[in-house]
Amino acid sequence: MADSSFVKKLAKLHDRDQFLSLTWEGSLDDYLGLAAKDPRVLRSAYQRVHDMILSYGVEEYLDAKKKVVHYRFFDDPQDHGRDAIFGLDVPLMKLVQTIHAAARQLGPERRILLLHGPVGSAKSTIARLLKKGIERYVRGDEGALFTYAWKVDGEVQPCPMHEEPLHLVPLEWRKKALEEAGIDAGVNRYLLQLDLCPFCRFHFTQKLQAYKGDWARVMDDVTVKRLVFSEQDRVGIGTFQPKDEKNQDSTELTGDINYRKIAIFGSDSDPRAFNFDGELCVANRGIIEFVEILKLDVAFLYDLLGATQEHKIKPKKFAQTDIDLVIIGHTNEPEYRKLQSNEYMEALRDRTIKVDVPYITRLGDEVRIYDKDFNLERAQNVHIAPHTLEIAAMWAVLTRLEEPKKHNMTLLQKLKLYNGKLIPGFTEDNVKELRKEAAREGMEGISPRYVQDKISNALVSEKVRTTINPFVVMNELETGLRHHSLIANEDMRNRYKELLATVRQEYEDMVKNEVQQAISADEKSIERLCANYVDNVKAYTQKEKIKNRFTGQYEEADERLMRAIEEKMEIPTARKDDFRKEILNFIGALAIDGKKFDYRMNDRLRRALELKLFEDQKDTIKLTSLVSDVVDRETQEKIDIVKNRLIKNFGYNEESATDVLQYVASIFARGDVMQEG
Repeated sequence: MADSSFVKKLAKLHDRDQFLSLTWEGSLDDYLGLAAKDPRVLRSAYQRVHDMILSYGVEEYLDAKKKVVHYRFFDDPQDHGRDAIFGLDVPLMKLVQTIHAAARQLGPERRILLLHGPVGSAKSTIARLLKKGIERYVRGDEGALFTYAWKVDGEVQPCPMHEEPLHLVPLEWRKKALEEAGIDAGVNRYLLQLDLCPFCRFHFTQKLQAYKGDWARVMDDVTVKRLVFSEQDRVGIGTFQPKDEKNQDSTELTGDINYRKIAIFGSDSDPRAFNFDGELCVANRGIIEFVEILKLDVAFLYDLLGATQEHKIKPKKFAQTDIDLVIIGHTNEPEYRKLQSNEYMEALRDRTIKVDVPYITRLGDEVRIYDKDFNLERAQNVHIAPHTLEIAAMWAVLTRLEEPKKHNMTLLQKLKLYNGKLIPGFTEDNVKELRKEAAREGMEGISPRYVQDKISNALVSEKVRTTINPFVVMNELETGLRHHSLIANEDMRNRYKELLATVRQEYEDMVKNEVQQAISADEKSIERLCANYVDNVKAYTQKEKIKNRFTGQYEEADERLMRAIEEKMEIPTARKDDFRKEILNFIGALAIDGKKFDYRMNDRLRRALELKLFEDQKDTIKLTSLVSDVVDRETQEKIDIVKNRLIKNFGYNEESATDVLQYVASIFARGDVMQEG
């Protein structure tokens, strides 16, 4: 026997008030009262989708001097970011603008929204988010909508197409009726255009005759109820996926005759003997998604053309039937090219609004995809070394970028500019020009799915103990290129391999920089070096001598020290005087405001000081001894300090810190051998 106390505890999880709200029932009169108080219940499908997106709020920001709107809805906050979309604010902005125009009934509501882009560019995710979002939205008070059912011979028979209850008001006096109820029909012109479905028309006519034309008595046999969308129950949300040509049947869109009921009702043209359960029927008032829409058989396209332009479908044996829904499809590049070259598809092209959904071209956003997919829980306690996901993302983004046509820059510099990094000699205007000259950027390249698969392979590899690093992932990426089905030719394969070499070099620079920072992380030493530099700059600029701290004698400013630091900031000899004056002027301006100069205020100076300190300390730490078998105790202690700094400041664990130190040590050992040669 079930433990009743446990059942009662579980029962508290059920929101009974919400259940009662979602199962509300009333008369048409009650409904008209609701509509007069809150006209939002009368919205069209597009209006409801648009309001749903805006209900999550927006953020605005500037990208290369261009205003971009970020819609928080696409962060998927309700599902804790499970289907969050990164780096596609501009395409999503265009999509929402189109939905907004459709909501205002300016034309796009009579079109198919076609998401077009390469495989793995989040087209399906956008469609899934919209379906998931509207399903949630209509469950709240803000998104509430209603339908109705007929009372027939003691039974309740719901409208099979979940129609708006106002369709029960005859078209010829609907406008007047809305005015009487205090409802502004001008806001939603579609309210004055849509008529009853065949099933409801049949019952309406039957009852009107039975009650001798008394419309009010007919309405007494109508129950208005709350409509709740559910993809699982096929209510308000439809999905259609092409199948094998032999198995495709257009009745999947518009419904089919129920042959068992013909024996009951005596005719195949009786609407009670018809199942209005096609995808366009069940999705009425909501959203229908067409997966790989351009793979549809021509027979389906005829139904689709009417559904878009006229907002009507033609069920077998019945007159055209009104529908109100958002039609969204997605396709990839080869299928779209086929559509463009097929003259028989001209009508479909004319009824389509194409929204390009390219791959991400901003490194930071690509990294966010992999961060989300390979968190600690998904990685199953395998430590992912710093830069592993970043390097994989960098390679993926590089494959999608077009070579700069001018500006004398490398592809890697272009990637960094797109990611918001300041590069001397380039401005936001350059970024704007680069994007303009590469209109198709992001429509080709490596899919995030490929990178995700290779990171997954690395995580379960037998070679991996407790850590995966960028080299393990890069090896997986390169090995997989041999059998990648979407690489068109050998030239493309070779280009992708060359880009892997580029990111390997970039990784080498990254870890050298981190090890250098870890070695020179003694802030007091940096502060002393900075103070020494500033004292020498002051003496040099003011043509004074500087007192030697050890001998107590006055000496000329240390030109060698100043140039050693300035060269690391790429200050040419010809500009050294100007630069030194700028430094002093900056320090003076801070002093006037009561502030003290700090080397951290100037990122270039901070980096130069760290490099100088690293060069001074590198030999004392004997990092190159890591590649040998014998390390003395004193050196080992110093190496352990550096290793702990890598773990604390940069996110390494014991194994990955040791690996990166050995790798950087081998680089320096290589450099020493080259210098001796």
